[in-house]
Order: sequence, then C-alpha cells, then structure tokens
Amino acid sequence: MADIAVLEVSSVAKSYGGIEALKSVSLAVASGEFVALVGPSGCGKTTLLKIVAGFEEPSAGSIRIAGEDMNGVPPARRPTSMVFQRLALFPHMTVAQNIGFPLKLRRTPKPELEAKVGEMLELMQLKREYLGRYPRQLSGGEQQRVALARSMISQPKLLLLDEPMSALDVKLKKALQTELKRLHRQVGVTFLHVTHDLEEAMMLADRIAVMRGGEILQVGRPDDIYYRPADAFVAGFIGETNFLPLEIERRDGDALRYRASEFASREPSIPAALAEPGLSHGPAQMVVRPELIRVTAASDSFDCNLSARIEELFVKGGTVQFRARSEAGREIVFETAGSSRLPAALGETVKLGWNKADIFVLGGKKG
Repeated sequence: MADIAVLEVSSVAKSYGGIEALKSVSLAVASGEFVALVGPSGCGKTTLLKIVAGFEEPSAGSIRIAGEDMNGVPPARRPTSMVFQRLALFPHMTVAQNIGFPLKLRRTPKPELEAKVGEMLELMQLKREYLGRYPRQLSGGEQQRVALARSMISQPKLLLLDEPMSALDVKLKKALQTELKRLHRQVGVTFLHVTHDLEEAMMLADRIAVMRGGEILQVGRPDDIYYRPADAFVAGFIGETNFLPLEIERRDGDALRYRASEFASREPSIPAALAEPGLSHGPAQMVVRPELIRVTAASDSFDCNLSARIEELFVKGGTVQFRARSEAGREIVFETAGSSRLPAALGETVKLGWNKADIFVLGGKKG
C-alpha cells in the first residue's frame, strides 16, 4: 500500500446553527486504503462523508484530495464517486445506460463508452443480457452491483460508500461484502465507507475510525480497535466486552501491580504495554473480550479466574454465548465454539479463566 494520502481531512468542523456536527476532525486515507467510519447515529460520520463528496461545505478546516484543495469545488468536479444507501439508479435507464452515465456526461466516444461498460459488467460479474434491462427487473444484489459499476467506471481517486448494503438481507449482504473485498484487492480503489454494521467494518476495512459526538476517538487496524481500544466507549461500541474493576497500585519498571477484589490472579501484575499509555496508579478496568474467557476445571490453568453462575445461553450456530453472574454480582459474557456438548448448563456455577496476554487495561471506571 502506498503512503501517499489520497484524502486529507484537516481540522474540519461543521455547525448547523448552534449544533456542532463535527468538531475539528482530521483524517488521512492512503492510496488504495479501505477506511470505515463507524459510530452511533448522529456522531457525524455521514456529515463527514458529504463534506468529502462536496454536498456540504465545512464551517472550518480543509479537504484535500490527491493533493488538491477541494474548497468550493462542486461534487461533479471532484475526483470522487459516491454510492448511496438508496443506490439512486435511474429507473428510466437501462443497466448499460446507468453504468455508462458518468462517461456520457464527459462526452466519451460511444465505442470507448461501450467497451468500458463491458469491462465493468465483467468486473461486477453481471451477465451481458442484463445490459438491456431496467433496475426494476433486477434483484437487490444486482442493483447494488450496477450502482458500484456506475461509481467505478470513471475511475475515481476516491470511492465513497454511504451504507450501501444496509437494506439487504443477511445472506445477500454477506455475498456482496465478499465481492467488495475482492474488488478492493483487484482494482486498488481507495474507499471511505460509512456503516452501522460493525462486523462489516471489521471484515472489509484496513483501518477503522470510531466517531462519537462529532469527533474521531480512535483510528486503527480492526484488531487494534478491538483488542486495544482507546477508551471504554470504543471498547463497548466495537463488540461486546467485559469490564472488570481493579486498582493500579504502582508501576514497577515495565509492569503494573494491581489489586482486584472481583477476580483472582496468579500474579497481580500486567505488562505496561497491555495498558492505556500513562497509566501508573488509581482506579482502572480490565477489558476482557467474551471469546477469550474459558470454562476451566483448575483455578491455576489461567492467569485470572472467577466463579460465576450461568443465567442464560444463546446458540448462534458456530458459537454459543453464555451470560453468567459472578459472585460479586457482575454480569460476565463469554463465548465458546458451537458444539452438541456445551461446557456449561443453565443454573450451573462454573470457574471461568482468561490469560493476561489477551486483555487490555483502561484507566478510570466505566459508567
């Protein structure tokens, strides 16, 4: 992946009256990179996408695409293309006309236009007989591929995706997510993708930007965001997790000594690298993801352990999620691989263990 920034968002702010939709947001997206914007409704991710596309003007800050300042540049003149949630295919145009529309606006010669449409059809794995059909004659997934083909035919430097798969059923969405990943690797287009689907972001993106209240809280690789969250909000937003309270007593070299009352430890210390930077003493919380907790017969088989009573379980096919209550009254969520022989039953009290190499410690208290 090249280090050249195709998109540079610098201190961008946006206000609507007295409401701050974006607060000095900065983000760089490298050439060929796939970046996903995630966050709760109203966090500003769609507003940021619209500003990049040129449909909104920032109240402050700047947008540069491929090194060019986009201030005052209308959407049609930006080297971007956008796929909307509602697709916005022209119902009165055939598939061929829809796909070729951006090139028609550029007065591309007909032979070149038809050749490019054919290339897009092949890239999107659509049948040639679809060229004469209208959007209403296609399935939702086929319409989605036509919209992607139309957005990519002009070879934009930056492709903007505004939740284009949110209205699809689960099976079709999975298939198109796979196709989108294939396209990204095959074509090398730079993507900026807004989605509410956290699993989709984890699957597709090279990096994820987590937003809240008009700000970016953390930008990083999916595994960093998931296992090394910047704060409790990011940890809780990106998948379910367990927050276990502890007290950091002191720092000994590269280790943090702690005291915990809700779980037992073979050695009450953790490497400082597994904790929030700068943490040296005071209240903290151990972040333990559900899939890292195991039912254990021996207390010393894991670094940390506690006893809990199983209150509920949910069979998800490939995995089984358990919800248990610890002796301290805290809900503990853990997951195991799906099996006809479950490691615990409803009402059973079990010993749960996890290793410190798999956790992360954040300062302060959650909630």
